[in-house]
Amino acid sequence: MPAFKDGKFYKVEIDGRLMILTLNRPEVMNALHHLAHEELSELWDAFQESPDLWVAIVTGAGDRAFSAGNDLKYHAEYRAKHGTRPPATTKGFAGLCNRFDLDKPVIAAVNGVAMGGGFEIALACDIIIASEKARFALPEPRVGLAAGAGGMQRLARQIPLKKAMGMMLTARHVSAAEGMELGFVTAMVSHEKLMEEARRWAGLMLECSPMSIRATKQVVMRSLDVPSTEISMRNMTYPAFVAMTQSEDTVEGPKAFAEKRKPNWKGR
Repeated sequence: MPAFKDGKFYKVEIDGRLMILTLNRPEVMNALHHLAHEELSELWDAFQESPDLWVAIVTGAGDRAFSAGNDLKYHAEYRAKHGTRPPATTKGFAGLCNRFDLDKPVIAAVNGVAMGGGFEIALACDIIIASEKARFALPEPRVGLAAGAGGMQRLARQIPLKKAMGMMLTARHVSAAEGMELGFVTAMVSHEKLMEEARRWAGLMLECSPMSIRATKQVVMRSLDVPSTEISMRNMTYPAFVAMTQSEDTVEGPKAFAEKRKPNWKGR
Protein backbone atom coordinates (compact mmCIF):
# COMPACT_ATOMS: atom_id res chain seq x y z
CA MET A 1 0.00 0.00 0.00
CA PRO A 2 1.32 3.51 -0.79
CA ALA A 3 2.24 5.73 2.15
CA PHE A 4 -0.93 7.69 2.98
CA LYS A 5 0.17 10.69 5.03
CA ASP A 6 -1.51 13.94 6.04
CA GLY A 7 -1.07 16.69 3.48
CA LYS A 8 -0.93 20.44 3.87
CA PHE A 9 -4.64 20.80 3.18
CA TYR A 10 -6.05 17.46 4.33
CA LYS A 11 -5.80 14.73 6.95
CA VAL A 12 -6.07 11.07 6.04
CA GLU A 13 -6.74 7.96 8.10
CA ILE A 14 -6.50 4.38 6.88
CA ASP A 15 -8.66 1.87 8.73
CA GLY A 16 -8.30 -1.51 7.08
CA ARG A 17 -9.91 -1.23 3.64
CA LEU A 18 -11.35 2.22 4.42
CA MET A 19 -9.81 5.63 3.72
CA ILE A 20 -11.14 8.61 5.69
CA LEU A 21 -10.23 11.97 4.15
CA THR A 22 -10.76 15.19 6.10
CA LEU A 23 -10.58 18.50 4.25
CA ASN A 24 -8.40 20.54 6.58
CA ARG A 25 -8.68 24.30 6.11
CA PRO A 26 -11.05 25.07 9.01
CA GLU A 27 -9.84 28.68 9.23
CA VAL A 28 -11.66 29.33 5.91
CA MET A 29 -14.47 26.79 6.47
CA ASN A 30 -12.55 24.24 4.40
CA ALA A 31 -12.78 26.36 1.26
CA LEU A 32 -10.34 25.12 -1.37
CA HIS A 33 -7.95 26.65 -3.90
CA HIS A 34 -5.92 25.22 -6.77
CA LEU A 35 -3.06 24.13 -4.49
CA ALA A 36 -5.51 22.07 -2.42
CA HIS A 37 -7.09 20.62 -5.57
CA GLU A 38 -3.69 19.44 -6.80
CA GLU A 39 -2.75 17.90 -3.45
CA LEU A 40 -6.11 16.18 -3.10
CA SER A 41 -5.90 14.91 -6.67
CA GLU A 42 -2.70 13.07 -5.81
CA LEU A 43 -4.38 11.46 -2.80
CA TRP A 44 -7.38 10.35 -4.84
CA ASP A 45 -4.97 8.93 -7.46
CA ALA A 46 -3.35 6.83 -4.73
CA PHE A 47 -6.74 5.67 -3.41
CA GLN A 48 -7.94 4.80 -6.89
CA GLU A 49 -4.82 2.79 -7.68
CA SER A 50 -4.49 0.99 -4.34
CA PRO A 51 -5.80 -2.61 -4.42
CA ASP A 52 -5.97 -2.57 -0.62
CA LEU A 53 -8.45 0.30 -0.25
CA TRP A 54 -12.05 -0.34 -1.22
CA VAL A 55 -14.18 2.51 0.22
CA ALA A 56 -13.59 6.17 1.11
CA ILE A 57 -15.29 8.71 3.36
CA VAL A 58 -14.73 12.45 2.87
CA THR A 59 -15.62 15.01 5.54
CA GLY A 60 -14.54 18.44 6.77
CA ALA A 61 -12.42 19.58 9.71
CA GLY A 62 -14.21 21.33 12.56
CA ASP A 63 -17.89 21.66 13.40
CA ARG A 64 -18.83 24.51 11.07
CA ALA A 65 -18.25 23.33 7.54
CA PHE A 66 -17.85 20.37 5.23
CA SER A 67 -16.54 22.86 2.67
CA ALA A 68 -17.56 26.42 1.83
CA GLY A 69 -16.44 25.74 -1.74
CA ASN A 70 -14.11 27.92 -3.76
CA ASP A 71 -11.74 30.13 -1.73
CA LEU A 72 -12.94 33.37 -3.32
CA LYS A 73 -10.51 35.57 -1.37
CA TYR A 74 -7.56 33.53 -2.60
CA HIS A 75 -9.07 33.51 -6.08
CA ALA A 76 -9.37 37.32 -6.15
CA GLU A 77 -5.85 37.83 -4.78
CA TYR A 78 -4.40 35.42 -7.34
CA ARG A 79 -6.15 37.20 -10.21
CA ALA A 80 -4.96 40.60 -8.95
CA LYS A 81 -1.38 39.35 -8.73
CA HIS A 82 -1.17 37.26 -11.90
CA GLY A 83 -3.82 38.84 -14.12
CA THR A 84 -5.48 35.48 -14.70
CA ARG A 85 -7.48 32.87 -12.85
CA PRO A 86 -5.69 30.05 -10.97
CA PRO A 87 -4.84 27.00 -13.09
CA ALA A 88 -7.46 24.30 -13.44
CA THR A 89 -6.93 20.82 -12.04
CA THR A 90 -7.47 17.93 -14.45
CA LYS A 91 -9.55 15.92 -11.97
CA GLY A 92 -11.65 18.91 -10.95
CA PHE A 93 -12.66 20.47 -7.64
CA ALA A 94 -11.03 18.69 -4.69
CA GLY A 95 -9.39 16.37 -7.21
CA LEU A 96 -12.68 14.45 -7.28
CA CYS A 97 -15.42 16.23 -9.23
CA ASN A 98 -14.02 15.33 -12.69
CA ARG A 99 -12.92 11.83 -11.67
CA PHE A 100 -15.48 9.96 -13.74
CA ASP A 101 -13.49 6.71 -13.80
CA LEU A 102 -13.48 6.10 -10.04
CA ASP A 103 -15.43 2.88 -9.53
CA LYS A 104 -14.75 2.58 -5.79
CA PRO A 105 -17.57 3.97 -3.60
CA VAL A 106 -17.14 7.33 -1.86
CA ILE A 107 -19.29 8.54 1.04
CA ALA A 108 -19.70 12.23 1.87
CA ALA A 109 -20.07 12.81 5.63
CA VAL A 110 -21.38 16.37 5.59
CA ASN A 111 -20.75 17.92 8.99
CA GLY A 112 -21.87 21.50 8.32
CA VAL A 113 -21.96 24.02 5.50
CA ALA A 114 -21.62 22.51 2.02
CA MET A 115 -21.77 25.46 -0.32
CA GLY A 116 -20.82 25.80 -3.97
CA GLY A 117 -17.85 23.56 -4.61
CA GLY A 118 -18.41 21.95 -1.22
CA PHE A 119 -21.86 20.81 -2.30
CA GLU A 120 -20.38 19.74 -5.62
CA ILE A 121 -17.90 17.48 -3.78
CA ALA A 122 -20.82 15.86 -1.95
CA LEU A 123 -22.80 15.45 -5.17
CA ALA A 124 -19.78 13.75 -6.75
CA CYS A 125 -19.85 11.14 -3.98
CA ASP A 126 -22.07 8.07 -4.17
CA ILE A 127 -24.05 8.71 -1.01
CA ILE A 128 -24.42 11.67 1.34
CA ILE A 129 -24.70 11.19 5.10
CA ALA A 130 -25.63 14.54 6.64
CA SER A 131 -25.41 15.94 10.13
CA GLU A 132 -28.57 17.68 11.28
CA LYS A 133 -26.44 20.86 11.14
CA ALA A 134 -25.61 20.46 7.44
CA ARG A 135 -26.71 23.08 4.95
CA PHE A 136 -26.45 22.88 1.18
CA ALA A 137 -26.50 25.45 -1.62
CA LEU A 138 -25.13 26.36 -5.02
CA PRO A 139 -24.83 30.13 -4.33
CA GLU A 140 -22.52 30.98 -7.23
CA PRO A 141 -25.05 33.25 -9.05
CA ARG A 142 -24.96 35.60 -6.05
CA VAL A 143 -21.31 36.36 -6.82
CA GLY A 144 -21.53 36.35 -10.61
CA LEU A 145 -20.45 32.74 -11.07
CA ALA A 146 -22.07 29.38 -11.83
CA ALA A 147 -21.62 25.90 -10.37
CA GLY A 148 -19.01 24.78 -12.87
CA ALA A 149 -17.65 21.77 -10.95
CA GLY A 150 -20.58 19.55 -11.86
CA GLY A 151 -23.26 20.98 -9.60
CA MET A 152 -25.56 22.08 -12.42
CA GLN A 153 -25.32 18.69 -14.12
CA ARG A 154 -25.36 16.40 -11.09
CA LEU A 155 -28.11 18.04 -9.04
CA ALA A 156 -30.47 18.03 -12.04
CA ARG A 157 -29.84 14.30 -12.46
CA GLN A 158 -30.12 13.37 -8.80
CA ILE A 159 -33.43 15.05 -7.88
CA PRO A 160 -36.50 16.13 -9.89
CA LEU A 161 -35.66 18.87 -12.38
CA LYS A 162 -38.07 21.50 -11.04
CA LYS A 163 -36.75 20.98 -7.51
CA ALA A 164 -33.18 21.30 -8.75
CA MET A 165 -34.00 24.46 -10.70
CA GLY A 166 -35.73 25.86 -7.64
CA MET A 167 -32.46 25.52 -5.74
CA MET A 168 -30.10 26.66 -8.46
CA LEU A 169 -32.04 29.65 -9.82
CA THR A 170 -32.52 31.13 -6.37
CA ALA A 171 -29.17 30.09 -4.83
CA ARG A 172 -31.15 29.33 -1.67
CA HIS A 173 -29.87 27.31 1.28
CA VAL A 174 -31.35 23.88 1.99
CA SER A 175 -31.27 22.12 5.35
CA ALA A 176 -30.29 18.49 5.81
CA ALA A 177 -33.93 17.63 6.49
CA GLU A 178 -35.05 19.23 3.23
CA GLY A 179 -32.17 17.51 1.45
CA MET A 180 -33.66 14.25 2.64
CA GLU A 181 -37.06 15.25 1.27
CA LEU A 182 -35.59 16.32 -2.06
CA GLY A 183 -33.64 13.08 -2.30
CA PHE A 184 -29.97 14.04 -2.52
CA VAL A 185 -29.28 13.21 1.15
CA THR A 186 -29.14 9.47 1.82
CA ALA A 187 -29.38 9.62 5.62
CA MET A 188 -29.47 12.32 8.31
CA VAL A 189 -28.24 11.85 11.88
CA SER A 190 -27.44 13.93 14.93
CA HIS A 191 -24.22 15.88 14.62
CA GLU A 192 -22.33 13.81 17.16
CA LYS A 193 -23.20 10.53 15.40
CA LEU A 194 -22.22 11.62 11.88
CA MET A 195 -18.93 9.74 11.54
CA GLU A 196 -20.34 6.70 13.33
CA GLU A 197 -23.12 6.56 10.75
CA ALA A 198 -20.76 7.13 7.83
CA ARG A 199 -18.53 4.33 9.08
CA ARG A 200 -21.60 2.09 9.44
CA TRP A 201 -22.49 2.62 5.79
CA ALA A 202 -18.87 2.01 4.80
CA GLY A 203 -18.93 -1.20 6.85
CA LEU A 204 -22.01 -2.42 5.01
CA MET A 205 -20.22 -1.82 1.71
CA LEU A 206 -17.13 -3.63 2.95
CA GLU A 207 -19.23 -6.70 3.73
CA CYS A 208 -19.88 -6.99 0.00
CA SER A 209 -17.48 -8.10 -2.70
CA PRO A 210 -15.47 -5.06 -3.88
CA MET A 211 -15.62 -6.49 -7.38
CA SER A 212 -19.43 -6.50 -7.22
CA ILE A 213 -19.53 -3.00 -5.73
CA ARG A 214 -17.30 -1.59 -8.48
CA ALA A 215 -19.28 -3.39 -11.17
CA THR A 216 -22.52 -2.02 -9.76
CA LYS A 217 -21.25 1.56 -9.56
CA GLN A 218 -19.74 1.46 -13.05
CA VAL A 219 -22.82 -0.02 -14.72
CA VAL A 220 -25.18 2.40 -12.95
CA MET A 221 -23.13 5.50 -13.76
CA ARG A 222 -22.42 4.53 -17.38
CA SER A 223 -26.06 3.59 -17.94
CA LEU A 224 -27.47 6.96 -16.88
CA ASP A 225 -27.34 8.43 -20.37
CA VAL A 226 -28.08 5.21 -22.28
CA PRO A 227 -31.43 5.70 -24.08
CA SER A 228 -33.18 2.68 -22.56
CA THR A 229 -32.86 -0.08 -20.00
CA GLU A 230 -33.02 -2.65 -22.79
CA ILE A 231 -30.04 -1.16 -24.64
CA SER A 232 -28.01 -0.96 -21.45
CA MET A 233 -28.78 -4.56 -20.52
CA ARG A 234 -27.85 -5.80 -23.98
CA ASN A 235 -24.47 -4.11 -23.66
CA MET A 236 -23.18 -5.73 -20.46
CA THR A 237 -19.58 -5.42 -21.55
CA TYR A 238 -18.78 -2.81 -18.92
CA PRO A 239 -15.17 -3.54 -17.85
CA ALA A 240 -15.85 -3.76 -14.12
CA PHE A 241 -18.82 -6.08 -14.71
CA VAL A 242 -16.73 -8.37 -16.92
CA ALA A 243 -13.92 -8.34 -14.34
CA MET A 244 -16.39 -9.33 -11.64
CA THR A 245 -17.65 -12.32 -13.64
CA GLN A 246 -14.07 -13.54 -14.05
CA SER A 247 -12.93 -12.87 -10.48
CA GLU A 248 -12.09 -15.12 -7.53
CA ASP A 249 -14.81 -13.30 -5.59
CA THR A 250 -17.57 -14.55 -7.88
CA VAL A 251 -16.51 -18.10 -6.96
CA GLU A 252 -15.95 -17.35 -3.26
CA GLY A 253 -19.36 -15.73 -2.69
CA PRO A 254 -21.60 -18.70 -3.56
CA LYS A 255 -19.11 -21.09 -1.94
CA ALA A 256 -19.18 -19.17 1.35
CA PHE A 257 -22.97 -19.02 1.23
CA ALA A 258 -23.20 -22.79 0.75
CA GLU A 259 -20.73 -23.37 3.60
CA LYS A 260 -22.61 -20.93 5.88
CA ARG A 261 -19.60 -18.72 6.57
CA LYS A 262 -18.51 -15.18 5.85
CA PRO A 263 -16.84 -14.79 2.45
CA ASN A 264 -13.15 -14.00 2.24
CA TRP A 265 -13.15 -11.33 -0.46
CA LYS A 266 -9.95 -10.90 -2.48
CA GLY A 267 -10.97 -7.97 -4.65
CA ARG A 268 -9.66 -9.74 -7.71
